[in-house]
Amino acid sequence: MRSDRLKQLPGKQTEQKQASDKRTSSSPQEWPASEKHLRDCKLSERSCEALSSVLSSKSSSLRDLDLSNNDLQDSGVKLLSLAMRCPECQLETLSLSGCLITEEGCASLASALSSNPSHLRELDLSYNHPGEAVKLLNAGLKDPNWRLDSLRYGELYNRHLTIDTNTVNKKLKLSDSNKKVTYVEELHSYPDHSDRFYGWSQLLCRDGLTARCYWEVEWKGKVHVSVSSSGIKRRGDRGDCLFGLNSHSWSLSCSDDLGYSVWHDGKQTFSSSSTSSHRVAVYVDYPVGTLSFFRVSGHSLIPLHTFNATFTEPLYPGFGFSLLGSSVLLC
Repeated sequence: MRSDRLKQLPGKQTEQKQASDKRTSSSPQEWPASEKHLRDCKLSERSCEALSSVLSSKSSSLRDLDLSNNDLQDSGVKLLSLAMRCPECQLETLSLSGCLITEEGCASLASALSSNPSHLRELDLSYNHPGEAVKLLNAGLKDPNWRLDSLRYGELYNRHLTIDTNTVNKKLKLSDSNKKVTYVEELHSYPDHSDRFYGWSQLLCRDGLTARCYWEVEWKGKVHVSVSSSGIKRRGDRGDCLFGLNSHSWSLSCSDDLGYSVWHDGKQTFSSSSTSSHRVAVYVDYPVGTLSFFRVSGHSLIPLHTFNATFTEPLYPGFGFSLLGSSVLLC
């Protein structure tokens, strides 16, 4: 969903030079046939190392490159930026739409173009989170030394979450038009339902996800920001009902005392003691098969962990609570 941090970005923005030198931002399908299509190929930082070598090679003839919808993140983009600094790099069109790039990665691109501004004409950063770094790229559009004349950014895979009240455990209190959930001691008189969690203090949201989606939440106390299929058990207090302790669910545990940790199928694969921010983000790329958790800090997304999986069922955002007074606010 669109948070205050992201409201400054319009639903769609295409910045271009003056009308005498105007180019239209085209979709990847409309770009030249010579373009190298590597979108949705499950590429990662390691792939960017190989691409960087190609781009910086004296024999490189690569002009158009589409890397959209790959989990490159800032680390991968920094490797590409190193190659783009080289005078041998002849790249003219680059699409990085939906690559989990934040302000840090965009700043490295801007720095690279400042070093070697003579080739790149079109840059697509839509469905990323460039933050304040987009100002550096916009400044380049006005710089006569830069060849860049088409910059696309601003679209986001924001998801407006709606709590499924039929799943809410009876010790969870809903408030603020069902946007806030608090773990309390008293039982609420929610009607019995086969989808309700009875053992653990958990809930799921409505509408299964089968595309690319992004959302943010603010948390307090000790909570579990999760994603689950509908197959998770609802009755009992065993691991097959608890987010992160079974094959149906993935969970980011957030605690004032213990920091962050991620769980899937009963295994902890990441932990961090830093909780300087109480706002986290989740990005699901269902077609590619990635689930990423981030810590939100100002205009930046700090990667915590990315799961790679083959999703075969719709996924549902969920929240669990381990400490009385803990809460989650949908942003």
